[in-house]
Amino acid sequence: MSFLKATTLATVLLCGMAGIDAVHAAGDLTTKPERLADLIMGSEQSDYSFSEKSYQLQTGSSYRLKVISNGQKECAFQAPQFMQSIYLRKVEAGGIEVKAVMLTELEFEDAGQAEMFFVPIKPGSYPYFCKGLESKGMQGEFVVK
Repeated sequence: MSFLKATTLATVLLCGMAGIDAVHAAGDLTTKPERLADLIMGSEQSDYSFSEKSYQLQTGSSYRLKVISNGQKECAFQAPQFMQSIYLRKVEAGGIEVKAVMLTELEFEDAGQAEMFFVPIKPGSYPYFCKGLESKGMQGEFVVK
């Protein structure tokens, strides 16, 4: 074994023993996902509303979010940048469990609900909205730290 290989191997072993190679995530994926406040679309006060305008999330933590439409407005719920920065575990809707690599949108034509199970993996601020209804108030943000 060359001197360079031996030195590199020794350095890697010493760093591992010292705990320098440890990766520290803020969340614990061995626990049940944290249930977020339901995101309800539409209210008695306004057809064009979201019950939550902001969600504060932490990378490495597991979450579940129920998106509910009361059927007042048709909505194509989207969060494109957010969907690209999470690990999507599954989506449950209408008694069906969907496992996919990525989600593009949740389209509600009538009253209904879907529950997303996910882990944020990239910090940032990500908008969510009903496509075409943002200016009427159907928008919010996911803030991932």
